[in-house]
Amino acid sequence: MLDTKDKVAVVKEQIEEKIRHPYLLKYIQSPYIDEDKVLLLVSILDHVNLSGDKLKNYAITTMLIQIALDTHELVTKEKLDAAELKNRQLTVLAGVYYSGLYYKILAGLDDIHMIRLLATGIKEVNEHKISVYQQASEAVDILMDSVRRIESSLFEKISELLDDPNWSEFVSNLLFHKRLMKEKVLFLQGGSSVVFEALKNLLFPNSDYSNACTDQRHVLIHTCDRYIESSKRMLEKYMSKLPMMNELLAHRVQAIINQHHPAGNIFVEEG
Repeated sequence: MLDTKDKVAVVKEQIEEKIRHPYLLKYIQSPYIDEDKVLLLVSILDHVNLSGDKLKNYAITTMLIQIALDTHELVTKEKLDAAELKNRQLTVLAGVYYSGLYYKILAGLDDIHMIRLLATGIKEVNEHKISVYQQASEAVDILMDSVRRIESSLFEKISELLDDPNWSEFVSNLLFHKRLMKEKVLFLQGGSSVVFEALKNLLFPNSDYSNACTDQRHVLIHTCDRYIESSKRMLEKYMSKLPMMNELLAHRVQAIINQHHPAGNIFVEEG
C-alpha cells in the first residue's frame, strides 16, 4: 500500500502526463501544479471510503479543474503585439484544453454527487473572481472573503465528503493563508497583485496603485498582515481538532505557518 507521499507523487506525475501538450508547451509555460493542494486532496480523500483508483481520479480531476481556472486567470486584457497576442490566444486555448480533460474524467467517474460538488465549487470560484477582478467589493472583509472563496471553494466541496466541518474550516484557512502570503510577496517585490490592487481601491480609491506612497504601502501591508495572522490562528485551532491528520500534511502546514517554503513544495521538507 502506498503511503501519503507516494500517493501525492503518483497523482502529480499523472497530472503532468495529462497536461503535457507538445504544441501548447512550445509557446506557453507548463502550468504550475501546487503540491500542497495535491497533498491536501490526497489527505482528505484518504479518510473517505474510496478505492485507490477513485481516490486518484478524484484528486486528478480536482487539480485539473484548478489548473484550468488558474490558466484562465493568466489571460491579459491589454493591447499586445502579434507574438504576445498569439501567446494570449494559446493561453485561452490551454485553459479550454485542461477543462476538457477534467470533463472527460468526470464523465467516466459515474458519480453524480461528486460532479455536483465540483460544479458548485467551480461556480463559486468564478463568481468571486469576477467580484475581485472587477473590484466590486464594498468592504475589506467582503474582498478577503472572496479571495478565500477563490482559493478554497473546490477543496471545501471535496472536504464535505467527510461530513466534518473542522476539515472545511482547516482547508479554507490554509489556502487563504497561502494566497495572502503569495500576494504580499508579489506586492513587496513590485509585481502585480490583484488582491493589493483591489485593497488599494477600497482604502485609497483616488490613488494610482503603481504609485502608492510609503504610508499607503504600510497601511496595505498592515491590513494584509492582519488577515494572515487571523488565518494562522484559525489554522492552529482547527489542526488541533483533526487528530487523524497524516504526519506529512501536519508537517507541511507547520512549515507554512512558520513561513518556511511559502511557495509550496512538500518534497523539500525532509533533510
